[in-house]
Amino acid sequence: MPIPEFMALCLGDPEHGYYMTRQPFGADGDFITAPEVSQMFGELIGAWLATVWDAIGRPDPVNVVELGPGRGTLMADILRTFAKVPQLIAAARVQLVEMSPRLRAVQAQTLATAPTRARWHDTIATLPAGPMLLVANEFFDALPISQYIRVGNVWRERVIALDAADNLTFAIGAGRLFAAEEPQNLSAVEAGAILETGPIATAIASELALRIVEQGGAGLVIDYGYVETTIGDSLQAVASHKSVDVLTRPGEVDVTVHVNFEALARAARHAGAAVAGPTTQGDFLINLGLLQRAGRLGSGKDRATQERLRSEVERLAGPAEMGNLFKVMAITPPATPVSGFS
Repeated sequence: MPIPEFMALCLGDPEHGYYMTRQPFGADGDFITAPEVSQMFGELIGAWLATVWDAIGRPDPVNVVELGPGRGTLMADILRTFAKVPQLIAAARVQLVEMSPRLRAVQAQTLATAPTRARWHDTIATLPAGPMLLVANEFFDALPISQYIRVGNVWRERVIALDAADNLTFAIGAGRLFAAEEPQNLSAVEAGAILETGPIATAIASELALRIVEQGGAGLVIDYGYVETTIGDSLQAVASHKSVDVLTRPGEVDVTVHVNFEALARAARHAGAAVAGPTTQGDFLINLGLLQRAGRLGSGKDRATQERLRSEVERLAGPAEMGNLFKVMAITPPATPVSGFS
């Protein structure tokens, strides 16, 4: 079985897929995303989007889109920030791209008191026309990738197979990566090296970028990943906040990969968009005023509250936490000014 098919079944199978049957987010789930760490994350993202909306001429209406909205926490914080700008909250049309009925129900509950009503979509194909302000936080890491292993002087496809005991194992398949598809920035590669490609991710980035160029708006991609195409196996699984074997509990654990930001940026530029970044999440949030926001929230509060805020800042922006591992990239029409990027 090709790895893309394996990932798609593990995460999205209607009956047994991980996102279809489980509540993965939060302390009681399998992992915690940045919006669950602190309200400051969503507030700063909301402020960034509001600034872009102003820079592109305050379109009304404007589609406020989130890909893979989790529990709806990020969108709730964004809309609370938007509410401080009456014209923006009146113009906002919230569009959530979510394939899981279970998660849709959680998102609806989270956003029940939001100042504007949300609409749900299975894919980006049904998003309504018009300018959009888009956020994809930990969305691209769940998209299926292909892996190729170096055998001699060619790249052969890595697949999932059964061993003699009928356990899942990795194997070398018949498919191969042709020379024209090989990244150009890789030096001599040793036998056994693994290369990952993400055609689904790059296709989505291209489609979003083309739409942003033609209809206006901006997109913000936030995820863990790498800035330049590199060699390595990033396929991983997480359960109860711990790394587990990818093959032992299919459908019961979260399966993800590190995002190739170079490939996403290339796809966006080929579609005619401008790309800012990628930069680290830590630098981005600090540039947007994370420290100042924490200071305002903690001003005059008790020591426990101030310590909690300091801990949240460290978790979001600290180099040893999410600060360096996570990257941020903006996709805009050419010559659109954006903040947060050095």
